[in-house]
Amino acid sequence: MGPTRTLAPGDLLARVAGARQTGALVVKGHPGGAVYVLEGRVLYAESPAAPGVGELLTSSGRLAGRTWQSALDLGTSTARVGRLLVEQGHLTQGELELCVLGATYDAAYFVLSDDAAPAEFLAGAMHWLGPVVHIDAAAVEREVRRRIQLLDEIFPNPRIDVAPVIPVTRPPRERVTVTAPQWEVLVHADGQRTPADLAQLLGRAGYAIIAELRRMAAAGLIEPPETKAPEGPEFVRLPHPRGASVPVSRSAPAGSVPASPASASPVPADSAPASPVPVISGPEPAARNPPPVGDPPPAPPPPGDGNAGMNRPPRLARRKPGAKLPKEFAGESPPAHQGADEVLLKRIRTALRALR
Repeated sequence: MGPTRTLAPGDLLARVAGARQTGALVVKGHPGGAVYVLEGRVLYAESPAAPGVGELLTSSGRLAGRTWQSALDLGTSTARVGRLLVEQGHLTQGELELCVLGATYDAAYFVLSDDAAPAEFLAGAMHWLGPVVHIDAAAVEREVRRRIQLLDEIFPNPRIDVAPVIPVTRPPRERVTVTAPQWEVLVHADGQRTPADLAQLLGRAGYAIIAELRRMAAAGLIEPPETKAPEGPEFVRLPHPRGASVPVSRSAPAGSVPASPASASPVPADSAPASPVPVISGPEPAARNPPPVGDPPPAPPPPGDGNAGMNRPPRLARRKPGAKLPKEFAGESPPAHQGADEVLLKRIRTALRALR
């Protein structure tokens, strides 16, 4: 059966299940994936957006990486990986079935949720895990629709499911309560990892991560996914300075253009400068208002005196160490001490001797 673009992946799965066929329903697009069926019953589902059985078992610490790799090397060609893990005593049958059920429903959400994705059926294809569970195809489809509705009730923004997770820099309120899965997501979200990356890293179901992200988005704990940025570059217009940036008593440099808009005369087009000249608002320079003829111009500061000028206070006079202050700064001297009363001291001493 070739690619079927007229049927949604869920409708194609229902047709395959009704015909009791065996093979793989491959869904293209993003994220895409595959659903494996045996005589119309779903055995397993996988998707790049959801961790598989191997990732769930090794990330949680239930199986060592070398144990899982050994089972893959021995049982992939004969589709007996799951049976080998149970026969060798690494897992019980119940543990394996629960893990396969969780991984299947998790991946089926990403494979069957997009009705517009192209799908095709490959007859005779078998997954390397082998038959572990047998699920009704209609039950898988109902579970997918239930999860879609649940996510829309939490926060209806599907872009959260695929966009990089960016925690907010400041919480929206003073007290925030997060669950343990939400804390794990916030700790490992670096602004680059997508929900699929976090699911693979933490060893959790992809749908569970997305559900927590929708709740955090509703609480304002993560940034909303950004829309497509405009293609043209964005320029920042700096604020124009207000007022003169130099002392008004200084003369304007030679060849400068007057700043007063009232007295400015139009410049011919052939002599206009190539770039616009910035206009400085504020009072006009001193060159526009010369002092009266009778008053001489102020004398410039002596050369080498770097502490004199319009904007600097006069330099204080230096004095030698130990020298007395001038009279205008010294002020009045404190009154001299008149000394002790000798007669009073003698009377006090005589009275003390009499008390002995």
